[in-house]
Amino acid sequence: MMDNVITQVAALKTMTAAELKEQWKKLNESEPPPFNRGYLESRLAYRLQEIAYGGMKKDTVKRIEALRENIANNAPYKPGNKNRPPIGAILVREHRGIEHRVRVLKDGFDYNGKIYKSLTAVASNIAGVHWNGPMFFGLRRNR
Repeated sequence: MMDNVITQVAALKTMTAAELKEQWKKLNESEPPPFNRGYLESRLAYRLQEIAYGGMKKDTVKRIEALRENIANNAPYKPGNKNRPPIGAILVREHRGIEHRVRVLKDGFDYNGKIYKSLTAVASNIAGVHWNGPMFFGLRRNR
């Protein structure tokens, strides 16, 4: 299958503009856009690979849709926190001989039945002094 896709993509360079437009109609079931040859070739190459190997992951499509909606609503971009553990994870830390367990929620952290907005608030509560939450629970190394 891979050889077939490579052959098809390579063949795009030898096609005439009219052939590229016909290929576009066949693969996309729509009229080709009025862009230059380079654009048509690159989009057709992507489409051939997409058909052969599958498109984007569902998570990626959802993220793009969310960003599109933000742009349409003039909402500011808010990147996700890459350091945040997955929802439902249990963070365990022993501090002064006591084991502490914190459950990660969608909008916070559950520690001993109390909901905290940040991991730093939980860590500071446990330690009795201000602590960086991700560092306290071993999610980040000290620089």
